[in-house]
Amino acid sequence: MHIAQPAVSQQMQRLERELKVQLLDRSPRRVRLTEAGQRFLPAARGVLIAADQARASVADVAGARAEVFRLGTVTGLGARLDAILDAFAERLPQVRIELVTLPVRERLAQVADGRLDAAFVRAPTADDTPELEYLRAWDDRLVAVLPARHPLAAHETVRLADLASVPLRMTERRNRPALVDLVLMSCQRAGFEPVPAPTATTLQDNLAAIGTGAAMWTVIYAANADQVHNPRVAFRPSGDGGLSLPIAVALRAGPIRRARRCCATFWRVTANNEHSLSLCERTGPWSMLFLRVN
Repeated sequence: MHIAQPAVSQQMQRLERELKVQLLDRSPRRVRLTEAGQRFLPAARGVLIAADQARASVADVAGARAEVFRLGTVTGLGARLDAILDAFAERLPQVRIELVTLPVRERLAQVADGRLDAAFVRAPTADDTPELEYLRAWDDRLVAVLPARHPLAAHETVRLADLASVPLRMTERRNRPALVDLVLMSCQRAGFEPVPAPTATTLQDNLAAIGTGAAMWTVIYAANADQVHNPRVAFRPSGDGGLSLPIAVALRAGPIRRARRCCATFWRVTANNEHSLSLCERTGPWSMLFLRVN
């Protein structure tokens, strides 16, 4: 498919919410179709074939393919990404959004050379890629993940100092440097050096290990936590505050006609839609993003 696994998962979750049924039965070790998924798959294939045939029938008249906007994305965007994609689909149906998930350095390199039109990035530094513009979008809040049976899970919030003796399970720093640095520095400010647990490669591995009940903790973006239904783990906000990372949109410096057009469209949608406007107000200065782009 030439699409990274997290982007596929995000699109499948959007489809399940739209259909109001679960299409895939997900477990830490395998994914398989549910009964609803088995019923839906043949019809979905038929729809795709019919759509291809419809496009082919007018291709010579249209003279051009639909415009593609290639957007680099990251995990944990949750409802915000859904709002953006819905806005594009409603106001710019001729623009097809192609989500691309890559490591941050490759993501920024592809924006710089034009293979990506724009990309979300967490905690960017202008020194890394000076030829790009970074437009601040919102702050992504993090929550702690604990075994559901851990005594601290009984509290509504968890202070980092209370986790000093609990091993911290994180990915390697080279995979998520901004995230790892934020957590380690926050622990240091709370007065302790975290006890290291075995490193994790994926969020699913993290949740599966903590869900066994072993005394470990980690962090997850709150938007991701809202989409995870795992009774064996508990998500608790930090009582210390300030555990968040900024999200920005990376764009090539200079004329950015396509990005400006698409961003302005989303701004119009949020300004005229009560639900989207509420989302905009809750999630940060999207208005500043689009005013700066324009």
